[in-house]
Amino acid sequence: MARSLPNRSDCKRGCALDPDGHLFDSWPTRYDRWFETPSGALIKSYESRVMLDLLRPCSGELIFDGGCGTGIFTRDILARKAKVIGVDLSLPMLVRAVEKAGRSRFWAVAGDLLALPFASGVFDRVVSMTALEFIGNGRAAVTELFRVTRRGGTVVVTTLNSLSPWAERRRAKAEKGDPFFQRMIFRSPDELNNLAPVEGELRTAIHFSKDEDPALIPDIEEDGRQRGLLTGAFLAAGWVKP
Repeated sequence: MARSLPNRSDCKRGCALDPDGHLFDSWPTRYDRWFETPSGALIKSYESRVMLDLLRPCSGELIFDGGCGTGIFTRDILARKAKVIGVDLSLPMLVRAVEKAGRSRFWAVAGDLLALPFASGVFDRVVSMTALEFIGNGRAAVTELFRVTRRGGTVVVTTLNSLSPWAERRRAKAEKGDPFFQRMIFRSPDELNNLAPVEGELRTAIHFSKDEDPALIPDIEEDGRQRGLLTGAFLAAGWVKP
């Protein structure tokens, strides 16, 4: 059954751009509602497909979800009958994740991706969905994810792609003083891959523009997938720990 574990005050903080964990404290309802909109639901479906394809969670495995937020993507992993421990700095986001998990095998821990309160090699697979853009020391975060993964286990990290037109718009908002986007770091596929000690498999999704005709989106996305384009707004890397 889902449950809450240690308080975030027990966790060491490193170079996170949101060191106190309050950036998303007021976001749970707004965050979930956006994914319930037609655009949000569509984007979520494409992102989840890429994540699950790289992660390949199996029944009974113990999986770590770093920066799990309200559990939007955690539920897709739990649906594969895996056991999940989710970590996030924001307690309100974690509370929502626990509520969503219901009686699934999910445990929530308030903590920092830069200093995880777990022994080395305890997880079969590890995933972190769109949390890296709020961490300045990306290499330290990825190193920590590898540390808690068993040998032969999979590590999947997703973030916002600096090569995407979506990133260009977000950078423009940052330059105009938007405090949220000013906190974000956009990384390219090569930059993301170079954060890990081994070569990984790179994927992107969300190849359509924000104002694209919804009727055209499936064809645009399928074209980007088949061509292996690395310019989609959603960037994912999957590695196997040696």
